[in-house]
Amino acid sequence: MSNYYPPVGFHFKVEVQNVQNADDVRFSEVSGLSVEMGTEEVAEGGQNRFIQKYPTRTKYPELVLKRGLLVNSEILTWIRQCLEDYQIQPKDIFIKLLNEEHQPLLTWNITKAYPTKWSVSDFNASNNAVVIESLQFFYQSFTLVKT
Repeated sequence: MSNYYPPVGFHFKVEVQNVQNADDVRFSEVSGLSVEMGTEEVAEGGQNRFIQKYPTRTKYPELVLKRGLLVNSEILTWIRQCLEDYQIQPKDIFIKLLNEEHQPLLTWNITKAYPTKWSVSDFNASNNAVVIESLQFFYQSFTLVKT
């Protein structure tokens, strides 16, 4: 019997389509990698005790990426073009869970993502904390690739 250890959640890599700057994709947190089947409830005819649920479509929450504030950022330029100038250019985003040799174990291929929100953490003179920016993206779907 082999000793299996689940992968750690802090060893990951983010890549954004056509973003070349390595500092631009160093994120400290990724959330929103889930999928849910939507359902429609239909009352069963003649039986008041039962409700049938039928599948409708899959739903994906918005992807949220967090990192220390980066002043000169290709990603922030893309976000500003989308949010301020309405020049929506969807990009693919790749989230890679890495093993101890820094090789991908699993890759989430996020398709046609575009930004919907950008925010920074609160400024507080009594705290000794880094300014965190939060990037939120809508996406159509993702595929999970085992490598």
